[in-house]
Amino acid sequence: MDTRLSFPRCPLLVLLCTVAALSGSRSPAVAAGRSCADTRQVYAEKGYGTDIAPLTQISGEHLRLCPQDYTCCSSQMEETLALQSERDFLRAVEDNSQFLLTTFTQRHRRFDEFFRELIDLSEKSMNQMFTKTYGRLFTQNVHVFQELFVELRRYYSGGSVSLTEVLSDFWSRLVERVFSLVNPQYQFSEDYLECVSKHAEQLQPFGDVPRKLRVQVSRAFIAARALSQGLATGRDIVNKATKLTADSECVRGLMRQWYCPLCRGMPSLRPCHSLCLNVMKGCLANQADLDTEWNNFIDALYQVSEKLEGPFNMELAADSISVKVSEAIMHMQENSVTISTKVFQGCGSPRPTPGRSKRSPKESGGNRRPFRTYSPEEKPTTAAGTNLDRLVTELKERLRPMRGFWVSLPHTICNDEKIAADVTNEDRCWNGQTRGRYPPDVIGTGLVSQINNPEVRGSGSGGGDHERYNDDWPGYGRISPTTNLRTPVSNPAKPPRVQRETSMEQEQRPWAGSTGRLCRLTFLVSLLSLPSWSLLLPHVR
Repeated sequence: MDTRLSFPRCPLLVLLCTVAALSGSRSPAVAAGRSCADTRQVYAEKGYGTDIAPLTQISGEHLRLCPQDYTCCSSQMEETLALQSERDFLRAVEDNSQFLLTTFTQRHRRFDEFFRELIDLSEKSMNQMFTKTYGRLFTQNVHVFQELFVELRRYYSGGSVSLTEVLSDFWSRLVERVFSLVNPQYQFSEDYLECVSKHAEQLQPFGDVPRKLRVQVSRAFIAARALSQGLATGRDIVNKATKLTADSECVRGLMRQWYCPLCRGMPSLRPCHSLCLNVMKGCLANQADLDTEWNNFIDALYQVSEKLEGPFNMELAADSISVKVSEAIMHMQENSVTISTKVFQGCGSPRPTPGRSKRSPKESGGNRRPFRTYSPEEKPTTAAGTNLDRLVTELKERLRPMRGFWVSLPHTICNDEKIAADVTNEDRCWNGQTRGRYPPDVIGTGLVSQINNPEVRGSGSGGGDHERYNDDWPGYGRISPTTNLRTPVSNPAKPPRVQRETSMEQEQRPWAGSTGRLCRLTFLVSLLSLPSWSLLLPHVR
């Protein structure tokens, strides 16, 4: 009886032991046998062939960037996704900086068209009004006025032109012409007229008009040129700062945060917000170091914009040129007797013109018509479709949010729910190894802070043998800093591996490596300190 009672227990005990033994031995096989259907689907949706994608998870010992756990990625898939992560990063930077590029490009074009058209309209207005007022006397001397506007355009376009000299030369030529016109009964040689122009400052034949016009035109043209050049500089800065080529350490971080979850069979898992910030701050360290100079640049643009709304108004200055020139001519005509007497005393008596007598008031311009100026309510619009006040207001509204752009760019990118998990979802996100909280702190901004960055090391974070936080996690194979991540493959159809560049390659590509980063930063800062700004801004205060 005892034997029969103990007999059924033996098979049960054996069965339990067998199950326990089998369950322990099958655990890796079960993990390795998990389906990679989701990974293959996402991989195919990105336009890649799935013939190299495992059907089920395989050992990850071949991986160089992702945790060497069971994986759904082959070596070639990891290489392809690393390059894809770089493209995604560059696209994210470009998309988030599009506001800057669009603003600078469009505003520069509109202001440039507006300013150039103001100069054209000013010259056209002068030609029309002076032709009606002075008739043949103006058309015979029109080249004097044409030369003035040629030089004004050349100055605005960035030419090496002194506005003071341009206006001084204009008044010198004008006083010679007007002096001859108000004294038609005399013949004047070139030497005599040169004597007249040399004494013009002492005689002040045009009264105080030349000084007033010089102040108004100089202020307006200096501010207009500074703003136009500044907007063009902003456009160039954004173009340069966003034309990136991520170095190998940046690509490591990008791949690990965005596509290592895909290799683990968790394609919908987003990187933790803090992990994303550390990666982005490492990859965008150069841009963050632009912050001080960039903010000063934006502030300077804002100040110049405000100046254009006040006494530096280009619209008013352009409108006033013909009016002030007319006032100057009238002043000289009204004081022609006194001025001529002083000239004759200083330069000698001229020879009379045979058969000529002094012109009647009508011939001398007695039929002058007063020039019409515009009230603020009826300011004309140009072909640009607006007036200066509206252009400046629109620009100022767009400049305000540009301050601090480069420092906040990592946050802007990581706040996108398609890029990283929400900050409130820190326990259910990809931390670089698996699903869970990301323990390291978020590092500071700029190149100096990257020495403490656990995700992006090397040129942006100090380099050397500094190990990332994730390298010390169990199951993650430590990667030697000398490992070539872009080993050339014999099959040309395969995408290139992500490799660490040699010093010679870094020299050939000036934006790579620590030296390249500093050269790039120096170059961008130099753009923010163009000579035109350092020379012009003091004059528009």
